[in-house]
Amino acid sequence: MDQIVNKIAALGVPGLVLLVAMAVTGWAGAAAITAALAMLGGPFGMLGGIAVLGILALISQGLAEYGFEQLFQAVVDQLRQQGKSKSDIEREVNSYPISQDLKLKIKNYLQELD
Repeated sequence: MDQIVNKIAALGVPGLVLLVAMAVTGWAGAAAITAALAMLGGPFGMLGGIAVLGILALISQGLAEYGFEQLFQAVVDQLRQQGKSKSDIEREVNSYPISQDLKLKIKNYLQELD
């Protein structure tokens, strides 16, 4: 079991996500991997699932290196540079399925930009 744990740990956060997704499918072996990737990929299927895991790897690396606050502030700044208005960003944030506390942090940061 230690060898399996070491291999999953080497994959980091995407490995954990894949492990949980495989457990949820109720399948075993290759069928579990196929179903988990398809589930993660949504309408894009297995290839979308692989892309999701890759994106998770990038995000988790960024969170570990810079922390959540700096990362989300940099993303908001980049959205502003791309021409999105504060009201557009706030409207999008309100539609996301995230906690009210997180929405409030983002809105407060947007107000600080004035």
